[in-house]
Amino acid sequence: MHTYANRQQAAAWNDWEGALWAEHPARYDGMMGCFNAPLFAAADIGATDRVLDVGCGTGQTTRLAARRARDGHAVGIDLSAPMLERARRDAEAEELGNVTFEQGDAQVHPLPDGGFDVLISRGGVMFFADHVAAFSHLRRALAPAGRLAFLCPHPADPEGAYARATAALSPYLREASPASTGMGSLLDPERIRRVLADSGFGDVEVAPHEAPMAFGADAEDAADFLFSMGPTRHNLRDVAPETITRIRADVQDALREFESPDGVRIGGAVWMVTATA
Repeated sequence: MHTYANRQQAAAWNDWEGALWAEHPARYDGMMGCFNAPLFAAADIGATDRVLDVGCGTGQTTRLAARRARDGHAVGIDLSAPMLERARRDAEAEELGNVTFEQGDAQVHPLPDGGFDVLISRGGVMFFADHVAAFSHLRRALAPAGRLAFLCPHPADPEGAYARATAALSPYLREASPASTGMGSLLDPERIRRVLADSGFGDVEVAPHEAPMAFGADAEDAADFLFSMGPTRHNLRDVAPETITRIRADVQDALREFESPDGVRIGGAVWMVTATA
């Protein structure tokens, strides 16, 4: 029996959006993978560390953590049963014996006091129902010298590359999809610092990090990905098919600006956050 403080998010990630991510992990990992290097540099995982990956999704970051903590252990926790099923399957295929996955709400899930040396998250912490309660709970799961490192979205540039690429689509993105509710909860760096301080963390640092995000092999493939995403599908659910076809063609044309020999790359930005227990 799972206990959830955030029932809305639990329902959403166990519905069609969670299944969508589970079916296409390479797409989403490809988009966010450009931020793995700074995340793991900040986490500084050692060979014997015990690592908790919060909001691990389909488990790429958990598996990467397990490889770094080769004589330790990595645990991934997430709300989504379909995503965790994929995570376990991929970890088994990679023959990783020091990684496990647990379904639960990290805000209230039973965690051993001082049971982890490092907590990481590639975006999952922004979905908490109560950030101070959640981070306070997680801090208690950290060893006295434990480290926290996570990424969360940087405010979008209304004149930036992504805005140009999706200009034809953006007027239709009027509301958050069920699973994307809460994505903007940690956009303000002062709020991040206040939440972590109120949760008992120290040495809080919040710094911007930019990187080229991968959206597809070419403009057509990238448009396919953008129009398959949960927020897009949610907002276009009642739009006439002919209108969607027109919007998609306009977006595909705009994406050609960002084609390269390495595929479609659009600059993105996140906050890189670190703290100590």
